[in-house]
Parts: sequence; C-alpha cells; structure tokens
Amino acid sequence: MGDTAQVGGDRASGAATRSSNARESGRSVWLRPPRVGRNAPQLSRVRIVAAAVELLDEEGFERLTMRRLADRLGTGSTTLYWYVDTKDDVIDLAFDAIFAEASKPERHTDDWRSDITSLLTDWRATLLRHPWTAALAANRRPLLGPEFLAWMEYLQASLERAGLKGRAVSAATWVLISHVTGNAASRSSLHFSAEDKLDAQQLLAEQQDRYPVLVGHRYPSDENWDNNFDNGLNFVLDGLEVQISAENRG
Repeated sequence: MGDTAQVGGDRASGAATRSSNARESGRSVWLRPPRVGRNAPQLSRVRIVAAAVELLDEEGFERLTMRRLADRLGTGSTTLYWYVDTKDDVIDLAFDAIFAEASKPERHTDDWRSDITSLLTDWRATLLRHPWTAALAANRRPLLGPEFLAWMEYLQASLERAGLKGRAVSAATWVLISHVTGNAASRSSLHFSAEDKLDAQQLLAEQQDRYPVLVGHRYPSDENWDNNFDNGLNFVLDGLEVQISAENRG
C-alpha cells in the first residue's frame, strides 16, 4: 500500500513538473529566469543570439531551426536547450538584439518632432539591414527585452513631451510603429521586375475608365519607399500637432 502511494505520488509530482515546464516554455523568454548551474554547457546566450542573427540575415526567417543554429555554433541541439526553450525564445532574443543597433539618444532635445523623426528613421534603417524582421507579426508575443523597452520608453516620453496624455500616447505609439514596420516590410519583401511593372501598368491602362486614380498615380510602380516613409511620417506628425493644439485650446 505504501509503495503504491509512493508511486502515485511520484507520478503526480512528475506530471506537475511537466505541466509547469510546459507553461513556462509558452511564456516570453524575458519572463523566465535563465538557467544556471555548474554543469551548464560552455555556451552563452550572447553567442547563440549573434549566430541566430547571422543565420537570419543570410538565409531568412523560414530557414531558422534549432538544428541549423546548433550546427552553426558547432554544437548539438540539446546544448541550445539549456539556454533557450524554443525557437520563439531565439527569435525574441534576436529581435531585441536588433533594437540594440538602433540609436537611442541619451536625452531629448527641445524639438519633439525631430526626436521622433530621428528615432524612427534610424529604426527603419535597422530593420532594412535585417529583412527577416518583415516576416515577424507584430503580435507574436509582447516585446519585453531591455533594448526594446528602452527604445519604447524614449518614444513614449517624446510623445508626452509633445503634449499627448493618457490613451493618446498609446494610440500615437502604435500608429508610428505601424508606419515604420509596414514601410520596412514592403521595402524588404515587395519585388517587381521591370517587365512585371510594365505589364501591370499596361493592364491598368486598358481599364483606365475603371481605375483612373490608380493609373494617374502609376500604381504599382509608385514604390519610392524612402519618400513614402518620410512623407507618411510627416503626415502622422502633422496630425498629432493638430490634435495637441486642439486639446490645448480646449
């Protein structure tokens, strides 16, 4: 009877441990403490992340696997799992490392528009250096890495300095982030050959009565993404200025 009870207790304990591990592996890597111990393999998260970013830059998001990453590091997949639980962990860590490349000024200037423009322009350039970021959905998991949080702190502080308050800060934040990520994703992933552009324009020209505005604006050959980014950002910031002025008058 005692042995049976002990076996049952061991099974229950093992099931609880597995359940706990499963819950932990589904959480953000930033919400779980790193493993420590004297028997840890001779590797580090820093090396893993650097190798992951290299692999992503060279071969793209779809080609990243734990096995391929382990091969690049000259180790086995089992060793990687000492430091990261899932491929999502690697992606979260790699994405935060990208934010480390983007400039984050130490202090604000007296011109909030200039501060935001510089911050977002530099971040877009960083994303374009790493085209695989275009394949990441914005809502995969909350971004909680220290580099992203420092970047986000600067952006929202700039919006507060501009005069926005309460929920308006969050709304403006996501409009601006969506503008950057959308433009960078389009710039990185949309590729039309010269022949395809001519054929597409010819297709629309034949239906000009139906699509007169598209033809007039040379769709789909209007992909000057740099100018589109600058102009779109100015449109958003102009709108914020109008909103802030209206609230100040009220």
